[in-house]
Amino acid sequence: MPSIPKTTKALILQNAAKDEPEYTLGKANSTFALKELELAELSEGQLLVRTIYLSNDPAQRGWIQKDADPERLYVPPIREGEVMRSYVVGQVVQSKSSSIPEGSLVASTGGWREYIVTDDKTARKVDPVPGIPNTVHVGIFGGPGFTAYFGLVSVLDLKKGESIVVSGAAGAVGNIVVQYAKHVLGASKVIGIVGTNDKAEWIKSLGADAVVNYKDADFKEKLIAATEGYVDTYFDNVGGEILDLMLARVKRHGRIAVCGAISSYNGKPTQLNNWFEVISNRLNIHGFLVLDYLSRAPEAVAALRKALEEGKLKHETKGETLVRTKSFEEVPLVWSKLFSGGNIGKLVTQVSDDI
Repeated sequence: MPSIPKTTKALILQNAAKDEPEYTLGKANSTFALKELELAELSEGQLLVRTIYLSNDPAQRGWIQKDADPERLYVPPIREGEVMRSYVVGQVVQSKSSSIPEGSLVASTGGWREYIVTDDKTARKVDPVPGIPNTVHVGIFGGPGFTAYFGLVSVLDLKKGESIVVSGAAGAVGNIVVQYAKHVLGASKVIGIVGTNDKAEWIKSLGADAVVNYKDADFKEKLIAATEGYVDTYFDNVGGEILDLMLARVKRHGRIAVCGAISSYNGKPTQLNNWFEVISNRLNIHGFLVLDYLSRAPEAVAALRKALEEGKLKHETKGETLVRTKSFEEVPLVWSKLFSGGNIGKLVTQVSDDI
């Protein structure tokens, strides 16, 4: 167990971003800056946690948007001078909790910090899974897994024999949607949308019946062919042109779950030319956040663990982009891979040794 530190390195928001953030530190327009912060003494029920893994999520981009209206955000925006928020997995190095002892592995909302102070009511004690890296707790057993599970089960209510299209299929959420829809819920046809041929082959290996590369010149034609007869449901992770196209490829009275719009996060607003399809075909579009379902997290963990144990869900090296930083200053650069397609599956930053 490491000694108890008095300070921690942290990355704070220096310049809220209007368009593309500046990920490199040390510039006048850098989005983030490195600071050394003092660690407060623990109060009863609190934990000091050494960060091991940082979860990289597209939603973080919206939290640092310049001039964001707090009334329209689902969580408070990060203000300039505040630590960048993120989900973390780490080891408890000091505890004033009766329920979570020192040495435990926990998952918690924290931030881009080497050490975080968190409350035992918000931190979740997690147990290592034999043969599987602890990154599973920011992937299948974290936000991506919960989003995939509740999006399929509660939002889309996908039934056995129904068809589904998944955009961002090779992403952290998308690859779990593909697997769970096909192997657990019994979808008749699962169609993935990806951005490279390598990703297409991987998603096919996970069970997708068809995969379309949105960067192909004839993408629209291929999507129409893959969705011949139309599909029952669409799980949207990207927004933009793909969402617009899919409005015309879902069956009458079809369902669309919308949980991401990464194509528009850096100043590229979505334009919908097919919006009348929503009216003419009475489509049900349901936007949702994983935060809406956190009270049901044990249900998701149990279902996802069962699927994992039965071999219906895979946690494999190819389904995770793990980057071990050489210095804490590299954390924003790793996060930037989300917006350039530089990851397959869940993008995780490792900032210290695992337990």
